[in-house]
Amino acid sequence: MRRSLFGRIWPNATAIILFAGFAFPVYWMFSTAFKPNLDIVTDTPVWFPTNYTFEHFKTVFRADHFWTLVFNSVTVTVLSVLGSLVISLFAAFAMTRMRFKGRRGILLTFMIAQMAPWEVMVIAIYMLVRDADMLNSLVPLTLFYMVMVLPLTILTLRGYIAAVPKELEESAMVDGCTRTQAFIKVIFPLLGPGLMATSLFGFITAWNEFPLVLILNKDIEYQTLPLWLSQFQTAFGDDWGATMAASSLFAIPILILFVYLQRKAVSGLTSGAVKG
Repeated sequence: MRRSLFGRIWPNATAIILFAGFAFPVYWMFSTAFKPNLDIVTDTPVWFPTNYTFEHFKTVFRADHFWTLVFNSVTVTVLSVLGSLVISLFAAFAMTRMRFKGRRGILLTFMIAQMAPWEVMVIAIYMLVRDADMLNSLVPLTLFYMVMVLPLTILTLRGYIAAVPKELEESAMVDGCTRTQAFIKVIFPLLGPGLMATSLFGFITAWNEFPLVLILNKDIEYQTLPLWLSQFQTAFGDDWGATMAASSLFAIPILILFVYLQRKAVSGLTSGAVKG
């Protein structure tokens, strides 16, 4: 009985401790964004604030180039994610369903590219972009962000495509569909969970990326929000409330997308199991 009780308690206790460790910084960030300055700089921490203010968010909204940077971040992130999904979808299908020379070597190259740290290639990327006369532009950021998430996206979608029985595709082709039509009508609807997972990974990677924009875009009108957040303390002095408000606004899209895609991915798994 004691062993059985201990076996039930320790996993739950561990989960609660880990949840508290990960959730507390997020709670502190959001709560600080709404605290008055007196509650932020006090020697006694205010764990549960009773007074709230929106002045810090007003400071962020009035900041120079804020909405331009929001537009840049959204544009670069969405375009890079969509581009990587389209390329990865067809590449993963070719890697899974087609047989050709060099296929294993290409897969190995993708795995090596996924393990390689992009930070060591920043100087080479800078020289390429400089020689192409494309510094201070959103186009190189979009292209390189797309390339950054391609290896893992291809490997992930390859696993989802491999899990779809070939018989479904062959049956559609017997019924008169071409291979392209069979892919669009049969395989593509079953890849919902994989597309959700890879798009979430790509969005987080592109949304949070920092070194490339720091090197390539010196003009603030072509920068993105992560670099702007790093300069926030300099721009506003010791205004921790405004800093936390900006950080909260930066984190909200990721939180919303994660909650939305997580639900869709689970429903897609259930739907795919029923259809199969």
